[in-house]
Amino acid sequence: MSVNLAIGLLMRPQETWGKIRDKDQGVGGVLLGHTAVLGLIPPVCAYYGTTQVGWTIGYSDPVRLTSDSALPISIIYYLVIIVSIYTLGRVIHWMNVTYGTDRPLRQCIALAAYPATPLLLVGVVQIYPVLWLNYLIGLPALAYSIFLLYSGTEFLMGLPRERAFLMASAILAVCLIALVGVLAATVTLWGFGLGPGFLI
Repeated sequence: MSVNLAIGLLMRPQETWGKIRDKDQGVGGVLLGHTAVLGLIPPVCAYYGTTQVGWTIGYSDPVRLTSDSALPISIIYYLVIIVSIYTLGRVIHWMNVTYGTDRPLRQCIALAAYPATPLLLVGVVQIYPVLWLNYLIGLPALAYSIFLLYSGTEFLMGLPRERAFLMASAILAVCLIALVGVLAATVTLWGFGLGPGFLI
């Protein structure tokens, strides 16, 4: 069912938001049925891309990570995806009252999970870890995810358009702050020697 909803969000977002709103699934259903499945795409593709394909700097030979260092990074990458979506759902649930709605936690987590679908799907491009290609494909996916967030807030939260716009903007701000936090944590871990190992 997760694949059908993912395709629906890409092709018919308004109709699919209605199906998501009316679907009777718990928090576990959203996390395990959608996020856990699609969340595998970026880490698995990144693992393959960084260990088997590699990337070039100038005219040098491809730079690749060792499997021993790429595996824990990929596992942490996957866990960060799951935990981030769950945490964002909890934050949305906490924000409910401020914006005049009282939706259950499962719908708040759905609002965190389903707009991320385009970003999770384009994670497949990490098989070929070239920066310009990842940006070229990733930026339109990011823009569409933001569109889904704004349209989904109105549908799932049952808010008037103006209030939904304000709530979606607040959610987007939380996402940007979380991204900075994840980047800071990554730099800190690398500083403690938990960075990647390169094949020579």
